[in-house]
Amino acid sequence: MDASPAQADTPTEPTAATPPEAPTPAEPFDALPLHVALSALAGLAVTIVWGASGGGFYWPMWVWLGVSIPIAVHVLIRFGLSRPTSAGHALAIHAASSGALGVLLLLLWAMTDSPTFWPVWPLLALGSSVAVHALITYADRLPGRRREAQLAERVGELTRTRRGALDVQAAELRRIERDLHDGAQARLVALSLLLGRTEERLADRPEEAELVRRARGEASAAIGELRDLARGIAPPVLADRGLAAAVEALGRRAATPVTVHASELDHRPLPVVETAAYFVVAEALTNVAKHAGAPAHVHLVEEDGRLVIEIVDEGPGGADANGGGLTGLRHRVEALDGELTVTSVAGQGTTVRAELPCGP
Repeated sequence: MDASPAQADTPTEPTAATPPEAPTPAEPFDALPLHVALSALAGLAVTIVWGASGGGFYWPMWVWLGVSIPIAVHVLIRFGLSRPTSAGHALAIHAASSGALGVLLLLLWAMTDSPTFWPVWPLLALGSSVAVHALITYADRLPGRRREAQLAERVGELTRTRRGALDVQAAELRRIERDLHDGAQARLVALSLLLGRTEERLADRPEEAELVRRARGEASAAIGELRDLARGIAPPVLADRGLAAAVEALGRRAATPVTVHASELDHRPLPVVETAAYFVVAEALTNVAKHAGAPAHVHLVEEDGRLVIEIVDEGPGGADANGGGLTGLRHRVEALDGELTVTSVAGQGTTVRAELPCGP
């Protein structure tokens, strides 16, 4: 059923379920039209006075100029506050201000009836300042700078992807090491134990026992090789206890006396950085045992967001910095944006120094 007209015209009372609408906020007052109107009224008033006084020199033009300057300033301020701050907006304000000032100079020149066009120099200065501002603001859009920006962006992208690939590689190597340690190595140990028990049961059959003994020896040799292979990929102590503990373990196993000085690091480096640092020490100590046969000292310290590794030996020196092992280490370090230097003076020992980024 349709509602009656009286009911339709009756306003609906607000209820608790339908709260009354909030009042719409009033629009802010726009003072610019009023400013223009009052200025125009003042200009018209003095023009009427000038006409009523008999004409002559048109002195009201100075009044018009006087009321126009505040309007121009008002417009510039309003334009400056109307948009969010940006480089392009700042340039627009600069250009508008310079344009207004240039117009003012031209008006002054026209009103003073000067024989020389003196505004040329200030106008040239204003235009030059705007041009320089525009070049600074849009320098990245110039062909050469745009190419440089693209190259810098590409280099950054390649650096990120390379670091990601190295991280994935380090994680995959550690997974392989765990699989070798927990899988193949454990099975070989079980096989060696089983062969030992079989050898005991074949004590009365010496020929068969000898074959089993040889098989157990081969299994033990395979276990040793597999352990060395796993340690060469990524030693478990490196993942479990960190770089300092892994380097101390290297020093204990070294063929020559090694002292390790490892200061407390603020945080553990990335796995790929830890692995690279570990192999720098391992290869350097191998070279010391092979060529120097002298005591060595290993220093680990973090300086300005970089991990510094130094291996100093007391050998005869004269090492080839471009040898195969050191060249491979240099490539490994440089792949992480690091640096490796070798200092080897005859009679003064050899120092291998590597710096690797270790920021979080």
